[in-house]
Amino acid sequence: MTLSRDSAETLALEALTWLVGNEELLPVFLGASGAGIDDLKAGAGDPAFLGAVLDFILMDDAWVMAFCDGKGTPYEHLMQARAALPGGQAVHWT
Repeated sequence: MTLSRDSAETLALEALTWLVGNEELLPVFLGASGAGIDDLKAGAGDPAFLGAVLDFILMDDAWVMAFCDGKGTPYEHLMQARAALPGGQAVHWT
């Protein structure tokens, strides 16, 4: 199953909202990405930035589980959403 681009963007926006509300994880994201609070606001409308948010959450299974369990979203939907956004295409090394 794949998600449409619109569905992927919606899920990524929900992930961004979740991240902003997470007092422990938000500073980690800001430090890792170099983004500031103003960048979060501007990035909410940028599919590439939303893909970066999903990339960050997908780095840790505990973060994936926390977000998905809180939203009632199947775990695999995050990866499917990432694949539908810019830069999320599968890399083929051969």
